[in-house]
Amino acid sequence: MKAITLTKFVKNIFLSSLIIFSLTSVLAQDEEEKSKFSVSGSIDAYYRANLNAGNGLDAQSPGSSFANLPGFALGMANVIGSYEGEKVGFVADLVFGPRGTDAIFASPMYSSTGDIVNQLYAYWNVTDKVKITFGNFNTFLGYEVISPVANFNYSTSYLFSYGPFSHTGIKADFALSDDLSLMLAVMNPTDLTEFNPRGQYAYGVQLGYSGQYANLLIDNGSFEIDYTGGVDISDTFFLGLNAAIFSGDTDDGVGSFSGVALYPQLATSENFTIGLRGEYFAESDFFGAIGAVDAVGDASVFAVTLTGSATIGNLIIKPEFRLDSASEDATFVNGDGEPLSSLSSFVLAAVYSF
Repeated sequence: MKAITLTKFVKNIFLSSLIIFSLTSVLAQDEEEKSKFSVSGSIDAYYRANLNAGNGLDAQSPGSSFANLPGFALGMANVIGSYEGEKVGFVADLVFGPRGTDAIFASPMYSSTGDIVNQLYAYWNVTDKVKITFGNFNTFLGYEVISPVANFNYSTSYLFSYGPFSHTGIKADFALSDDLSLMLAVMNPTDLTEFNPRGQYAYGVQLGYSGQYANLLIDNGSFEIDYTGGVDISDTFFLGLNAAIFSGDTDDGVGSFSGVALYPQLATSENFTIGLRGEYFAESDFFGAIGAVDAVGDASVFAVTLTGSATIGNLIIKPEFRLDSASEDATFVNGDGEPLSSLSSFVLAAVYSF
């Protein structure tokens, strides 16, 4: 009797151990799978004031995107869900708030929630040297991006604002060597992210070498050539560069622009960096970036932006002074409605990333 009881006890211990081991293995596998899915993002808010013009409802602002609202204002909440598998994965990048609305300005075209989709794509790592991406992704041109976390300056440049923001299509990235890369893309017309209403397509090429990128976008009779890069002058001093030329299809009333921007940045400590953006931007054929233009349809602007970046954990505080000086007197107006050719402004921004 005792032997039978002992045998049952041993069997119960064995079965219990087997169940515990199985559950542990399943949970460990689940945790491994869950660890491939991640959630990240940011929130940002700011205060903005003109120093030589009014700050009411009709307040003047630089003719570039974001950080253009007067007083205390909101940027956006950015929530990014992503899954990274061994071969395949996806990114769902959603934006809520004024900055997000400005970034997805061409939506909604069809869906009532199209204006919250900043990026939405799947990818396939065909090999360790070839990657295919399908869906909606932010542009490959330019130095600056939509997310305030990835930009040093809080306000954005004219080159960024009047280049493309996003594309929907398919692109292939090739790692040709440790330093050399190539990207080829077929996409909807620029910034038409939800679907293609025109039956026409844009084509993109990017050639990269050691952190320097030459970009080409061809889009229905228009094209943009862009160079983006930078170099570490020392351990504490970085110099970035962006230059671009856009030639529009004048038959469709699309103007042209060109410009260059320098980004020197100096880290004074582990938690504080100061940087300058100096940009020259010119437009023709009433492109519309600068505002009033002369009878010839040409105008230009020189903008200098001085930004400090103080890091406190995941929080970044950015005080910023900006001066925009345009070739046309009527580009800006002061508080009395009198025309100005220059505008000075101050921004204090808070950006938290998670």
